[in-house]
Amino acid sequence: MQPLGADEPAAVGPYRLLGRLGSGGMGRVYLGRSAGGRTVAVKIVHPQYALDEEFRARFRREVAAARRVGGAWTAPVLDADPDAPVPWVATAYAAGPSLTQAVTALGPLPEHTVRALGAGLAEALATVHALDLVHRDVKPSNVLLTLDGPLLIDFGIARATTGTASLTATGASVGSPGYMAPEQILGGQVTGSADVFSLGAVLAYAATGDPPFPGDSSAALLYKVVHEEPELGPLDGDLREIAAACLAKDPAPRPTPAEIARRLAPHGAAALMTGGWLPGALVEQVSRSAVRLLNLEASADAPPGPVDFHTPSVPGEFGPAPVMTPAARTAPGKVSVSLAASSAPGRTGRGRRVSCTVALAVAGALAAVSLGVATLLDPGGSGGNDTAGGAPSAPGDAAGAVPARYLGTWEGKATGLNGTLPMGTFRVALHQTAVGKELGRLRQTDQLGAVCVDVLTLKRATPEHLLATSTGAKGNHAGCNPTPHEVELTPTGDDLTYTSASEAEGRPEARLSKVTDDD
Repeated sequence: MQPLGADEPAAVGPYRLLGRLGSGGMGRVYLGRSAGGRTVAVKIVHPQYALDEEFRARFRREVAAARRVGGAWTAPVLDADPDAPVPWVATAYAAGPSLTQAVTALGPLPEHTVRALGAGLAEALATVHALDLVHRDVKPSNVLLTLDGPLLIDFGIARATTGTASLTATGASVGSPGYMAPEQILGGQVTGSADVFSLGAVLAYAATGDPPFPGDSSAALLYKVVHEEPELGPLDGDLREIAAACLAKDPAPRPTPAEIARRLAPHGAAALMTGGWLPGALVEQVSRSAVRLLNLEASADAPPGPVDFHTPSVPGEFGPAPVMTPAARTAPGKVSVSLAASSAPGRTGRGRRVSCTVALAVAGALAAVSLGVATLLDPGGSGGNDTAGGAPSAPGDAAGAVPARYLGTWEGKATGLNGTLPMGTFRVALHQTAVGKELGRLRQTDQLGAVCVDVLTLKRATPEHLLATSTGAKGNHAGCNPTPHEVELTPTGDDLTYTSASEAEGRPEARLSKVTDDD
């Protein structure tokens, strides 16, 4: 837990905040305490989402869905205010490390602990699925290890499968690379079987100390989940059989949570917790955490009330918790984007607009699914060499006149690896320029919502195609910036087609439709 920063709220609703626990895609999580002394985890959504009335509607539904989850081995929702200036939700808090922290510090867990862990999580998922909900983000960091048993947390992205409303951002996949089911990655129908796949990956990680789909980038992880078999290492016996069954590529043959729970704990998960289920080193760690929690006091008293975000910067959408700093002191590695507007509604009549500065925290942890835009081999005969030293420029290149056909903002879905790997949304704004000058910028939003921006410098402009050099913009996270490379845009009907011949970047392709004309 991190201490509160000078610009962070001291209280949210009736809860006094004691410290910052972390950050996620939807918001930041704080440790809080009620006036009666109950300790809770308070999640505050990122204020830029609070300006979006559609998000508020989704958040209300998410909270309503999460309130229905109250079985054993889950952290219940205790309180929430979807209509606060910055919406928040409070859940029960238990002292104990996450599974990620425990395995990182102590290595693989004993077989008895893994069986109890799997049985508890399976029973939790059985309860969730019986309510017609899907968790969608079962992973080691969303599992807490307490003296009484495991707790599955973070139902903020759970989704009602019978409703028509999507509870996730439009076009974005919710989940974590290496633990998402293949159908979740590929944009197919997501049911409770996707949670079972994630549970199998969690069990393999707990038992071996390594994820079943290892890789050093999000792109590699997603590819392995879809196309390769899991690496289960020394895992053997029925634990290996259960994990392998859960990790089937096809959701149909995967076991149900109830079946998994019966195999791991025929007499119920609670029976495996009796007499202690954690190894001694973890019991000691959890006990120390509990003592620290009891002794923890807030750094300063603060009256209950809503979060005020008129002065501080707003933290970014992604990655580890950024420090909330005034705009003049933007932390390294972040991009400051000023959103100045009045409180009047937009042209669509939706949304409240408030003057604020958004510091977008761009995190390397979510980086590599945004594969960048890759090198193009010039089909005109340059053999992939830079046209500056290869084939002569086409007539008119010196003037740099970009045909009006290309000007404007274009957007579309991108894929890589011959269409088998979704790569999110590509959006490019093209304007009139000369050879050697900036043609526009390409914004890539990957399947997990992370963003990369490439600067396009014009190399050739003809009615048949545009050829440009693409370079990562300053402020991108490390996974955004491959070496400078060429991209090509060609007319296809009323659209533009983006193509790349780079094997290293997955040969991304996209068909882009015009969104706005160039002014």
